[in-house]
Amino acid sequence: MRGARRWFRMTNFVLIHGSWHGAWCWFKVVPRLRAAGHYVDVVELPGHGRDHTPAHDVTIDSYVEAIHAAIDRAPGPVVLVAHSRGGLAATQAAEGRSERVAGLVYLAAYLLRDGESVLDLAQHDTDSLVLPNLDFDPEGHWDMLREEVFDDALYADCDADDIALAHALLMPEPFAPSKARMRITEERYGGIPRAYIRLTRDRAVSPALQDRMLAALPCYAVRSIEASHSAYFSRPDELAGHLQELAALMRPAATRALA
Repeated sequence: MRGARRWFRMTNFVLIHGSWHGAWCWFKVVPRLRAAGHYVDVVELPGHGRDHTPAHDVTIDSYVEAIHAAIDRAPGPVVLVAHSRGGLAATQAAEGRSERVAGLVYLAAYLLRDGESVLDLAQHDTDSLVLPNLDFDPEGHWDMLREEVFDDALYADCDADDIALAHALLMPEPFAPSKARMRITEERYGGIPRAYIRLTRDRAVSPALQDRMLAALPCYAVRSIEASHSAYFSRPDELAGHLQELAALMRPAATRALA
């Protein structure tokens, strides 16, 4: 194992969760990356997990501030890893800290161009189970996936223990960030190496949408995992391996960009 790891230099990973989840969803990936010698921080986005900010007070700027705090406390340039709807927050945060972001990895995440919002893309994802099964706060502050589709949409290949944990911890998603349009530039965000991990059995962010986003905004490297939407539960070893490999692949490009 030592020989297999030799080419993986230490990376500062910052992990960003997606809709309805919290930092807790990375609980299998964090120890795997740390055991390989990497620095790992996990962002708790406002209004999620143990952060009890009311949904009506959460904005895209709230998300960005939380990610910037994680970037700033890291011991060096970071690789941001974003899942699902967390992609919008990672993209906007990277724009504001481009000098501190060595790479971006999108895990079946929304990969948005300047001026785009999550809603622009989600409404055309006809293969997804999410939009037809969302409930919305009458005042427009949050959305929540109906519990009867949790398993099919998010956890189709996950074991019973992980599914039970998710059912106990999922919570409404602040809605304002999903309407926010990206404000990114080629000079800052555009200079950061990007990688994408496709999830080929995903029924939340469908493979068809993943491929359309990649065609519109190509990435430095692309990998695929045969998994449903929550590969951090069902394929943690494979996912951790891809994250380390992609960080190593992006490192030369990031070195040039940060020079």
